[in-house]
This record gives sequence, C-alpha cells and structure tokens, in this order.
Amino acid sequence: MADLSEEQAAELVINWEAATATAARLVPPGPAMKRGEARSEVAALRAAAAESIEHVHRITGLDAAEGLGNDQSDVLVVDRPGWSAADISSFRTLLAPALKTAVEKKPELIKEGSTGQVFGSAAAGAEMGGVLAFLSANVLGQFDPFHWRPQTPAGRLLLVAPNVVSVAGQLNVDRDDFRLWVCLHEQTHRVQFAAAPWLADHMKAKITELSTSTMGQADTLPQKLAEAARTLRDELKAGNKTKSNKHDDAESDGGGTGNGASSEAPRPRNRLLDAIQSPADREIMSHLTAVMSLLEGHANVVMDAVDSSIVPSVKTIRRRFEQRGKTRSPLEKLIRRLLQMDVKAAQYRDGQKFVAHIVDAVGMEKFNTVWQSPQHLPTEQELHDPARWIDRMELR
Repeated sequence: MADLSEEQAAELVINWEAATATAARLVPPGPAMKRGEARSEVAALRAAAAESIEHVHRITGLDAAEGLGNDQSDVLVVDRPGWSAADISSFRTLLAPALKTAVEKKPELIKEGSTGQVFGSAAAGAEMGGVLAFLSANVLGQFDPFHWRPQTPAGRLLLVAPNVVSVAGQLNVDRDDFRLWVCLHEQTHRVQFAAAPWLADHMKAKITELSTSTMGQADTLPQKLAEAARTLRDELKAGNKTKSNKHDDAESDGGGTGNGASSEAPRPRNRLLDAIQSPADREIMSHLTAVMSLLEGHANVVMDAVDSSIVPSVKTIRRRFEQRGKTRSPLEKLIRRLLQMDVKAAQYRDGQKFVAHIVDAVGMEKFNTVWQSPQHLPTEQELHDPARWIDRMELR
C-alpha cells in the first residue's frame, strides 16, 4: 500500500467512474433546444464572458484583468453532465493526498479487490455523483482555480449553458442581459485569482491539510461515505413525504434578506460533512470560510456596482433572482439544508458586508492590498469586524 500513488489510492476509496456515471444518469433534463439554438447560446455565453472582463477591470481596478477578455482558452461552456464531470475531476485532484493518507494508515480496511473495497468505493462514488447531479441543475457558472493543464495553468471558467437558459426563462428576463450578469460574477473570480496567483496553491494546501488530517483519522472511510449516502437517501425520501413541513416556507436561497434558515426547527445534522470533518481542524476550516466568504463577497460587491449602463435590465434581474428561494420545492429545500447551502449563503453575505465596509472606509485601491499575500487575507473574526483588518493592514 505504501507504494501506491495518490491517484491509485484515490481509486481504492472512491470509484470516480461511478461518480461520473451516477451524476450523468441522475441529472434532471435541461430545457429542450435545437442544435442551432444550442450553438448560438454557447457563442453568446463566450461573447458575454469576454465582454464582462472590461467591466470587472474598471470596477475593481485590478490590472490583472487586462487581456483576460482576449483569452478564451480557459472558458468552457458545458451542459449539466459536463459540469458534474469537471467538478469530479477537481475533487479527484484535491482529495488524492488525503485519500492516500487514509489508505496508508489503515491498509487492512481497504484491501484492493476485496468485497468491502469494491462496494465501499462504488457507494462513495455514487454518493458524490448523486450530490453533484442535484447541484448541476442549480449552478449557473463557476471558476475552478484548481484545474491545471498545460493549456490552462491558471484554472478554468465553467458556464452551464442549460441552466443559464432555464433560469433566464423562469425569471422572464432579457437573456442577453442575464448572460452578461452571470459572467460578470464568475469573471470576477477569475480576476481575483489572476490578481493573487498564489491564492490557488494556498487554498489547495489548506484543503489538503484539512482533508488529510480528517481522513487520516477515519477508521472506515468507505463505510462512512456509504453511510452518508444512505442517510441522505433516507432523509430525502422523508422530506418528499412531508411537503407541508411548516418551516420549509421560511427557507431562502440567500438572495434576499434573512439568514436563509427557519427559526422554528433545528437544522438537520449534516451527515455528509460529519463523514470527513473533525473538530481538531476548526482553525483551518475557519480560515477557508473567511477566504471563500471574501471571494464571494467581493464578487457580490462588483455585481452591486453594475448599473443599467452595463446591464440595462439589471434591477429587474436582481429583484426576480432574489425571489427564487420562495418558489423552491420542499424536497429541494431539504437538500439545500442537508448540504448547508443556506449557511454558505449567509457566510457570503458576511463577506459582502466586509468588502463593502472596507471599500467605503478606505477605497477600492487600498482594499486591493488583500490580494498581495496570504498574510493580508482576513480572519473569520475580522470578517465580522472589518475595522480590525483595516487596523492590522495600517490602512487608515
């Protein structure tokens, strides 16, 4: 076992082919489009992605944005199975060191070719595929900073074409405006990592440290992941039978006011996160939470700076997009709670408040010092008290 590569060890714990196949099988169908319409949508999304860079550059003042609009090599327009496959590829890379540690610490529990190993890895893969199948119908776009290929060494931007078409139709908004609105947000993330070329490696190192520690402590990792899958399935079935649950109506997707969670009932325990997280790693988790909140909060501040001169119907798009949470089905709301997606939305709002406070207090140029080094990143405490970050950075 000690001679196994990270990739070989990862294969023993999670069947990645099963994850990809499960996600492809379970993704809900997207909007019906003729081949010519699909080609036009792909071309329009690429054009919007290129156009948005100039606006992000002007709003953020980050010179790293210069020229990115002319480079389409890292812009990938995908369908739902394509997005799931891309994310599985990233998970495979991120989790490989941790999975190798788990195999090396408990080799007797994951014997290659044994019944337990085969079924355990298949169950873990199916669990991952099932979760990503759900998410694939909800993601409009995503910048993946951890993807590396010689032709795309700085990550890649994924735009999920059927979801952009579907949501624009649901909201009954101008499709050209909506494409640009979505691309502005995602291209902001691309610019962030271009402005801080050290950031992807920094986050990857922290994620590796966290996952290696937690998975190294797992005595029966495949069984734990399989249990998570069974628990999720059972809770989804229960949620589907209880569509009148009164606290479902209080759920939101984080777009509007409130924290996105009901005060009338406790949040279900997150079985998926329980399977891979231990209390000893809270400090790393706190750091990653602060970083991710910063990235999303900064992107949201950029979006708030977009006016009708850039996106003519931006006010309508914002208003209708923020109301989406009110029309979610009880089953979808339950899944969002199990994955703690509403908690993430609350964290991102905290990040937006942090960035807005800093920009108002000292200006965008001084705020941009946050991209200079890991030491300039805010802590989770500073995220809730921006003045502490300003004082530490000596920006007054």
